[in-house]
Amino acid sequence: MGTPLLLATWSFSLPAVQRVLELRTGLEDPLDACEAICSEAERTEDVDSVGYGGLPDASGVVTLDAMVMRSPRENGAVCCVQDHLEVTRLARLVMDRTPSMMIAGAAADRLAATHGLEERVLLAPSAREAWFEWSRSGRKRAHRPEPGLRPHDRGRDAPGALFAPGAGEASGPDSEDRWRYHDTIGVLARTSDGRLAGACSTSGMPFKPPGRVGDSPMIGQGLYVDPEWGMAVCTGEGELIMGSCAAHAAIERLRGGLTPDHAAREVLERIDHAFELEKHHQVGIIVCAPDGAHSAVSLREGFRWVVGDDRGARVMEPEFVLHPGT
Repeated sequence: MGTPLLLATWSFSLPAVQRVLELRTGLEDPLDACEAICSEAERTEDVDSVGYGGLPDASGVVTLDAMVMRSPRENGAVCCVQDHLEVTRLARLVMDRTPSMMIAGAAADRLAATHGLEERVLLAPSAREAWFEWSRSGRKRAHRPEPGLRPHDRGRDAPGALFAPGAGEASGPDSEDRWRYHDTIGVLARTSDGRLAGACSTSGMPFKPPGRVGDSPMIGQGLYVDPEWGMAVCTGEGELIMGSCAAHAAIERLRGGLTPDHAAREVLERIDHAFELEKHHQVGIIVCAPDGAHSAVSLREGFRWVVGDDRGARVMEPEFVLHPGT
C-alpha cells in the first residue's frame, strides 16, 4: 500500500506541504491535497509567481492560469483569469461541473461567479510597485518584455521571491534585471492506496505580452497524470516546455520502461537538442511512477523541490542537472 506522497516545485511550497501532512488535509483524495497546496500559494503575496503576489503582464494586469488532472479523461484547466484568485479550485470546477477541459478568459471568470467564487482585485501592492519600476525603466517597449534570467530558488533567504533582487545572475548593470524570472507551482500527490493526481497554478511570465499563455494550463505540457503509467509536472520557461510537450513526454518514457529519473533526463536532453538555449532558460521536471518512485531534474542549477512523506516535508536539490555551473 505505501504511504501518502506529496511532491511540489520550489521551496515556497514547503509550508503548505507541511500543513497538509500535519492536518492530513486531502490525504484521502490526492486532488484535495494538490488543491490545498496550490491554493495556499495563490493566497500568499510573498509568492511572486502565483496568485495574489504574481507579477502582472506588460499592461499591468494580472492574469492567472491553472490546471488539475486525475487522468487523460478527467482534468480541467483555466487561463487568462482576471477577476478570481482561486484558479486551482476553478480548474477543478471545469473538470467536475462542465463537459469541457479548458475555459479561458472572461468565460472562466463567469463560471467562477456562477459557482460563488469570490471576485477580487488580483494585483498586490508589491506586484504593482514592481510593475511601475519596470514600466519606468524603458524596458516596456511596446508591451514586449525582454527575455530574462532564469528563476532562482534562494530558499529561506527569500521564500517565494524568485524574482527578488539577487535571485539570479544579472545580465547587465540595470537594477531592472532582477525582474527577469518566471515560474509555476506544480504539485503531484499519491495516496497510500496508489491513487494519483496533480495540479499547477501560475501568474505566468512577469510583464508578459497581454494574452500570453504558457504551459501550465495545457494538458500534457506543464502537467500530465496517467494512473496506469505515472505523473509529471514541469516549471520554468513555458515555451521550452510547450514545444516539447514535456510532461506527456516524460510519461511516455515511463510507459516505455524507463525509471522516473531516466525519463526526466531524456526530456531535458530532448529540450536541449530541440532549442537553442539561452542563459535565462530553466526547466525543472518532477516525475513519479505509480508505485511512488520519483525524481526531479533541471536544466541548470537554482531549481529546488519539496518532498512530503512519512518522514515529513523537506526541500531537496534536483537529482540531476543537465548543465551544472551555467
